[in-house]
Amino acid sequence: MPARSVKNLRKPRADALRNRDRLLAAAKAVFSAGGPDASLEAVARRANVGIGTLYRHFPTREALYEAVYRHEVEQLGELAEKLKGEASPVEALRLWLRSNVEFVATKKGMSAALALAAQANSELMAFSYDRLTKAVGALLDRAVAAGEIRGDVGPEDLLRALIGMCYLHDQPGWQASVVRLLDVFVDGLRVRGDAGSRPGKAST
Repeated sequence: MPARSVKNLRKPRADALRNRDRLLAAAKAVFSAGGPDASLEAVARRANVGIGTLYRHFPTREALYEAVYRHEVEQLGELAEKLKGEASPVEALRLWLRSNVEFVATKKGMSAALALAAQANSELMAFSYDRLTKAVGALLDRAVAAGEIRGDVGPEDLLRALIGMCYLHDQPGWQASVVRLLDVFVDGLRVRGDAGSRPGKAST
């Protein structure tokens, strides 16, 4: 096949992949903001594509929600791997938990349709639970092995605490509040006695 023909066949595929990536990024931003503007039309506008392009990639609202959800879970798994090589054990755990706050914000913006998708596809929830538990478990094991985090907590405990903090806060600015609480929570898990010390605290 002539080189030009091969190039012409491959270009639409590359464009389609770029459009899909733009749609996923736009959907995350739109759904995280929530409210009445969290529509598929708003997603298409933010991605700078037509609504027809969106429907070619994601025929239903639920299909888009599921794709965003899976994409976010995969990114959190990849982030855990990256942090293991770039941050100290406690800081890696802290940064990963903080990143989940943004993930939960996206989930909140699409909770109704995502619940429908989960009912129709139980594999979605199993995939999410397994991926996130393994990701945070690896970071937790590293911190425990370094003697920096107490060893009587498990990855499931961390995920339950994180989700509880996020879903108990619904007021504007809730994300900043949860990030602050996560810092307090991680400090409380530290083995060192000075983990919770603050400037000006008298020493004994």
